[in-house]
Amino acid sequence: QVQLVESGGGLVQAGGSLRLSCTNSGPTASRLVMGWFRQVPGKEREFVSSTEWNDGHSSYADSAKGRFTIDSTDNAKNTVYLQMNRLIPEDTAVYYCAAGFPTLRGTTRWDYWGQGTQVTVSS
Repeated sequence: QVQLVESGGGLVQAGGSLRLSCTNSGPTASRLVMGWFRQVPGKEREFVSSTEWNDGHSSYADSAKGRFTIDSTDNAKNTVYLQMNRLIPEDTAVYYCAAGFPTLRGTTRWDYWGQGTQVTVSS
């Protein structure tokens, strides 16, 4: 079964960068979709970015476009990265890695979640 472990969170000043890692210690599948979500207390979890494992097609939330990059090219380590640049205080959240599969409706069913990693951006 897919098992996800995140790392790389921490405290950074506004304008700085962080790279989050998510390693899948379970089996992979050609149609597996990997994604990143984030959540702040009192708010719903929100989508940040996703990528399809087999072809690398990626999607981003508007808040992430131009600043964040999702990278799934490290196939040997079954790891997907989220490179976050030009961070702002509004990016402060717990970031979760997720994995799932496409549905016939064109959405993704997110079946697996990591434990989350805290990202704090100071002003």
